[in-house]
Amino acid sequence: MKSLMLVVLILLTPVLGLAQADDIEMMGLGAELHGSVGIAWQSKYIWRGFDIYADDTSAAQVTANLDLFGTGFGLNVAGHRANSSGYENAERWDYNLYYANVLGAGEPSAMHYRVGFVYYNYAQLQPQVRDLQEMHAILSWPGVTGVKGLVPSYAVVGAWPARTGSALGENASGFLHIAMLDFTFAVPGDVSGTPEQVFRLHSEFVFNDGWHPAGALDQSAFRGNVDHDWSNAVLGISTDMDLGFGFTVTPSVYYQLHMEDSVNIEDEAWLFLGAQYAF
Repeated sequence: MKSLMLVVLILLTPVLGLAQADDIEMMGLGAELHGSVGIAWQSKYIWRGFDIYADDTSAAQVTANLDLFGTGFGLNVAGHRANSSGYENAERWDYNLYYANVLGAGEPSAMHYRVGFVYYNYAQLQPQVRDLQEMHAILSWPGVTGVKGLVPSYAVVGAWPARTGSALGENASGFLHIAMLDFTFAVPGDVSGTPEQVFRLHSEFVFNDGWHPAGALDQSAFRGNVDHDWSNAVLGISTDMDLGFGFTVTPSVYYQLHMEDSVNIEDEAWLFLGAQYAF
């Protein structure tokens, strides 16, 4: 599996993904194949409130994203790897097939949406021992607030083990509800040829309906049943630095406020630095 994914990444050429997170970009109606590839470094890997590698271990991420000929369908592949030894069983490949479109285009109440299926593969373990599947829907209303750059969004995520009778346990099945608010603003550019620099403020509030990403197999992070409650809130800021010729560097800073000890027992802060090439 690793060799196959390495070939895919080389053929498509290396992205940076956000966790978190996750912007929806509506696709045009062109007939060409477009996408991006890249690589990113994170000072720690926080995923949906959980500190996946624990002990503030940094992580690397590679991503390849394809817009399938302007049809609204897209394919994203992401690999997550700890930068320290001892976390091999928690390293993961994500395969995401999604469809994005908009309802009521041109209206203030227009709703952008994305629905997708994700398969989470823990390649270091026996087939499907820890693998997860997910369905998600992400809804966004760019014009509903009447404030330029202020966009509310909502995501619902349903996840379950990839294998019936999986050793992951019942806590690997469940739902997440994520309310998000983003604000984009521009300041004068400080680089020759760049008239302005655009920044994105991101916030999210997560309600965990009893779900844990690894269930009972991950004893280092698992502290019993996950409560059905608001689990965490995230604040962040990021910006894209255009290097020209399709290359972009994106530095980001995030802070997470923990609200539920069964998900995370402390607040978290981390840095994200990625580079991508769009074609």
